[in-house]
Amino acid sequence: MPGEWLQLFGFFLVFIVLALAMFFRRIPALLALPLMAILIALLGGVGWSDLLESVIADGAIKLHRAYTVAMFGGMLSFLLQKSSVAESLIKKGAELAGDKPWSVALIMLLVIAMLFTTLGGLGAIIMVATIALPILSSVGISATTTAGIFLVGLNLGGILNAGNWALYVDVLQLERSQIQTFALILFAVILLMCLVYLTRELMREGHPLSLRRIIAASVGVLLLLTMFVLLKFFIQIPVLDRFFSFIGSGIKIVFTLGWIAVLVVVLVDFLKKITGRDRHMSRVKWTAYLTPLIPLILILVFKLSFITAFVLGLLYGFVVTYRKGSVNMLSQAIIEGGGSVIPAVALMMGIGMLLNAIMGPGESWSIAHQGAEWPVLALLRPVVEHIVPSTPIAYVLVFTILAPLALYRGPLNVWGMGYGLAAVIWASGSLPPAAIMGMLLSVGVIQGVSDPTNTHNVWIANELHLDVQQLLWKTLPYVWVTACVGLICSALLHF
Repeated sequence: MPGEWLQLFGFFLVFIVLALAMFFRRIPALLALPLMAILIALLGGVGWSDLLESVIADGAIKLHRAYTVAMFGGMLSFLLQKSSVAESLIKKGAELAGDKPWSVALIMLLVIAMLFTTLGGLGAIIMVATIALPILSSVGISATTTAGIFLVGLNLGGILNAGNWALYVDVLQLERSQIQTFALILFAVILLMCLVYLTRELMREGHPLSLRRIIAASVGVLLLLTMFVLLKFFIQIPVLDRFFSFIGSGIKIVFTLGWIAVLVVVLVDFLKKITGRDRHMSRVKWTAYLTPLIPLILILVFKLSFITAFVLGLLYGFVVTYRKGSVNMLSQAIIEGGGSVIPAVALMMGIGMLLNAIMGPGESWSIAHQGAEWPVLALLRPVVEHIVPSTPIAYVLVFTILAPLALYRGPLNVWGMGYGLAAVIWASGSLPPAAIMGMLLSVGVIQGVSDPTNTHNVWIANELHLDVQQLLWKTLPYVWVTACVGLICSALLHF
């Protein structure tokens, strides 16, 4: 027993030391996570053979589906940037909004969110930000509020970025429909937070606002979203189930007919371009603005796989932006776009190693060792079982209080140690896998918007001549409340 406590203390010490090293930027997360995996495995009594094969080798490819999806997402992101679709969409949004600060901010936020349902990576963020930030500043919005608008819009789109869902499928073995359902609900919660953020911050800055219209619009959105969520997910009435099924079928038919019409227009334009009859080949047409939505619609409405959806999105983007040199641009998108996500891929490899260090390689190892449990998991399971909340109220309270641990690559940060902790909780059986997913997505809002260790937060702060900690304190109150509401929704859905 004393030996076990020493091992547990060793786990805790490794976690604290490496967390502080990441906090003070002494070591990047993509190196800290594999190092953590190796040290935890050795402290847990894993043999050298299992360390090399099961933890390092098998762990590096454990999340292969997730980072393959990330690569295809990077390709589409690169194509949108190089074809000027993203830049044109931002400018169109600004033209529609005019010079009214609230309207400009709202439209820019929605356009940013739309773009980042598909875009990803620091390169894409910099590209969009260099256009969006000056537009927001030009209507008199302060630098800190401008940065906050961009960050909440980025996170709003990221919730519906299908590439981000793949990790939850791999790590927690969830059905895609479970992730979609909660992601849509959390999207509505974040959207409401964005409305509150825009209105409150612009009022504090003294911008003239039509408060009556803003409140009416916000209340209307809140009531509609609440009614839909209640009727769709919480009130089990057969007539309503049939009604929603009918509505869903109708929407799918309308979507199908609409997209057939769009594809006809796209093909006609494409034929004009390749035959030289289009005199405005370089102009970005309205059909190109639909490109970021293609993967999302194919996944949500037509239930296609992640990779298939991104490949079709890439093909659609190539056709609607076709011009001289497009074949080379597509080749560049495949090579450079795939390469742009290598830092994320390396991080996912580290996450996979940490997962295997904690959970083990699976049933094959247990069978080969006559039913024995992976040593690290055997040590951690009893501890986790006693400290993880197992009731809905405790779940909401505990993870709301601990939500800031998603900052600075902490234990609730999915790009730090979050998936390792999720694996332990899942293996302990203390929480349903869907509740773990709901917790990570909810507290992930804090990480996505406020974390000073995010490279995009650092870049935006530098671009607007701010201290990155200012962005943390500006946005933290809003996203902390949002995380709490997300946890309440998760508790209602998954317990």
